[in-house]
Amino acid sequence: MNFGSVDEILTFAIDREKEAVEFYASLAEQATRDSLKQTFASFSKEEEKHVSLLSDISGNKDKIDTYEFKPVTDLKISDYMVEKEYEEGMPMPEILKLAMKREEKAVKLYSSLAGQTDNADAKKVFEILVQEESKHKLALESMYDDYLADQDN
Repeated sequence: MNFGSVDEILTFAIDREKEAVEFYASLAEQATRDSLKQTFASFSKEEEKHVSLLSDISGNKDKIDTYEFKPVTDLKISDYMVEKEYEEGMPMPEILKLAMKREEKAVKLYSSLAGQTDNADAKKVFEILVQEESKHKLALESMYDDYLADQDN
């Protein structure tokens, strides 16, 4: 993938986040259990936050320059999972695996793109995207870990 400007990167990223919003929203609509509906709706809202963040950054160099990076733990749970397609009636652990893999792929994509550019602003935008997707991945991995821990009780 080649991008001609930071705005092209942001447009690409915003489009990907919008796809994720739609994906999770459609899963919420299809879900047969209230807990799943709420979970998918929550995922969709998280992706909407990413769209807003990226939209705020677009054309705003100060937002890019002042973005604060903070360490994000990687539980690496998704690293050991196989990617799957959603199937109606899928149990919660499988749904969380699906969501974790999506976020893992986004982290890897943006990390790869950051490594392929010499443009400092573009590199920073990709690093911001890595940070945001890593936060989401951590939240999902923590949710999965908590879900499994609750099964022991």
